[in-house]
Order: sequence, then structure tokens, then C-alpha cells
Amino acid sequence: MDNLTDSTTNPPVDGQPEEELSHSDKFIGIFTEPASTFDKIAKFPIKTIDWLLPAFLLLLVVCITQVVLNSNKAIHSQIVEKQMTKIQQSLDEAVASGKMTAEQRTQQLDTIQDRMESYGALQIVFTFVGVFIVGFIMFFLMAGIYYLFVRFVLKGEGGYNSVLAASGLTFYIGMINVIVATILSFALGRMFQDSSVASFLDSDRSTIAGFIFAKLDVFAIWGYIVLSIGLAKLFKSSKTANYYITVFGIWLIGGLLIFLISRAVPFLRYFGM
Repeated sequence: MDNLTDSTTNPPVDGQPEEELSHSDKFIGIFTEPASTFDKIAKFPIKTIDWLLPAFLLLLVVCITQVVLNSNKAIHSQIVEKQMTKIQQSLDEAVASGKMTAEQRTQQLDTIQDRMESYGALQIVFTFVGVFIVGFIMFFLMAGIYYLFVRFVLKGEGGYNSVLAASGLTFYIGMINVIVATILSFALGRMFQDSSVASFLDSDRSTIAGFIFAKLDVFAIWGYIVLSIGLAKLFKSSKTANYYITVFGIWLIGGLLIFLISRAVPFLRYFGM
């Protein structure tokens, strides 16, 4: 994939070809000068490391913070309690619809709770495997959705790997969100899923108010702003506003649709929607 490119190398300036940014330069540029950084990235072939490394590191950070949080008994108890509440709601609906008996519900709840409370080596392995598998599936799926909109609706000039690079590099901002949320969890003694208003208020995200508060997250908004800039630059567009509308529209409208569907399909509650 390193040989794929969406543009030709820049012509020499004053007899000297422009130097390609190193990955560390791209990392710094995402925070300091995202527009200029993506401009320079667009002049060279997209590299696999531009999306694979940040995606891998983000998922690794998520796994490590999950293990660290679950090592704290108070926070682990809160995590288990919230998960059990969702599971209990689902099982209660199954009993109400006649899909299982009350006795079967009680047995399943007891079994699941026993497994959750004993967070050992096996659970840590499942955490890492689950996060990496689901994480990469969602990464490629969302990149595909962005690509379809940018390529065929906005008529941008670029490839799927350009979306992967823009999305992947933005993950460095996501890592800060995960780390800050973890610090807040230990500092305040309760689970913070992210840095949103919903986490600070400990809102129920299955309600419309909780959904709205969950979107009020400075790091998430910052990340989507940078993603919009990255897609516009890598797809050779001078109209960044169209990309802001597209990216934030997918985030907000898509999230709202999933939120509404999850209320009708209880299984989706397991994904925190």
C-alpha cells in the first residue's frame, strides 16, 4: 500500500525537491498545523504507517487503560454495575416477551455477574482480542463510509487509503481523550467513558439528553475538525466547509440513527449507543 498515491510528487522548488515529512513530523503537525501538514502529506504517496501505527497505538492504549481501570476495585465495581444494568434490561425484556423464563433470567444474571467480577488473565486476553478485532473492523467500516461520501457525493480526488491516513492520524487526538478520561476516573473515583459532558454528569446515554451530552466532547469535536481538514486536503478540495458538513453530519446524524435503532433493538445497548 505504500506504493499507492493520490497525487504526484511536488515539482522541485529552486532546484531542490520538497522533502517528505517523517511520521514524527506528521504527528506533531496534526496538533500544531493540521492544514499545512495534510497539504504536505498529499504531495507524496500515502504510507501504510500513517494509519496503521496510530490505529494500533490507540487500540493498545484503550486496552491498557481498560486493564488499569479494572484493577481498581471501586471503578471495576461501577463498570460491572453499569454493564449488568444493561444486561438486566435486555433479559427483562426477553422474559416479558416470553423468550425465557424468570428462572432462566436469574441463572444467566448470576453466571454473567460471577464472570465479570472475576477479572483475571483470561478476561485481559479477551479484552485485548475483542478491542483489536472490533476496533479495526469499525475503523475500516467508517473509512469506507467516509470514502463513499467524499468520493461520490463531494467528488473528491483521492483513494480509500487517503481516508485511512486522515482518520488514522486523527487517532492521536483520540488517544489524549482516552488518557484524560482515565486520569479523571482515578481522580474522581468513578468511571469516565470519555471527556464529554455526559461523563462529567454521569448521564444515562440511553436517553436523548445523555446522547446530546455525549456529543459535547471537546476532544471528539477537535478530532472531527482535524479529520475534515485532512479529508479536504488529501482529496484536493479547496472547499473545506463541505467536508465539515459531511464529517459532522455523519457523526451526529449517523449517531442519532444508531441511538434510535438501539432503543428498538436492545442488543445494540452493549455497544454503548
